[in-house]
Amino acid sequence: MTADCLGPEWKAPVAVRALVTTRAIGDMQQAAARARLRALLPAAPCWLRQVHGTAVLEAPFEAGAEADASFTRSRGEVCAVMVADCMPVLFAAADGSAVGAAHAGWRGLCAGVIEETVARIGVRPCMLHAWLGPAIGPAAYEVGEEVRAAFVARDPDAASAFAASRPGHWLLDLYGVARQRLAALGVERVSGGTHCTHTEAQRFFSYRRDHATERMAALIWIA
Repeated sequence: MTADCLGPEWKAPVAVRALVTTRAIGDMQQAAARARLRALLPAAPCWLRQVHGTAVLEAPFEAGAEADASFTRSRGEVCAVMVADCMPVLFAAADGSAVGAAHAGWRGLCAGVIEETVARIGVRPCMLHAWLGPAIGPAAYEVGEEVRAAFVARDPDAASAFAASRPGHWLLDLYGVARQRLAALGVERVSGGTHCTHTEAQRFFSYRRDHATERMAALIWIA
């Protein structure tokens, strides 16, 4: 791993490779940054047009296809999502046979992008590793009552991931909701969820902090 990237701390098979870029490597929407990233990868990433939904595609696919997650069972195909406060979730089969990446902002997380990704990967949940990549942390992510209501309507247990901040507003723990959803699916090997893109300003882009559109990338592949 280079100083410009970080990787999951998990016990996935050695054939599974994964990384998340930092702001040091640049905005992943720009050609120069993508060129620097490409030197670290076996192939060009399968970039998605992300829409905060739950669609999941199997790589390879046409660049710019609309979805918020992808997976592959083929060696050398690079699944990728772009983030800048939203949570990237990387998946790897314990036997190295499949990998996937999901873009889980609050809308996608609430709607079920994690569940859809696990279903499409097609590996028994108990045989999956999941890593929660850098996202806005629970002390920094304030949302309105409508966001809390949407989560609780889907799963009343999600209420535990919200802390009251001021009238009509709540601090949302994206990592906490993701862990709840993964546990409900039977995914036991869960790691990550320790970074905050909003507060770690020297390392990560943050849309909420900077009000800018720069993006990082989370990528995974089978070598």
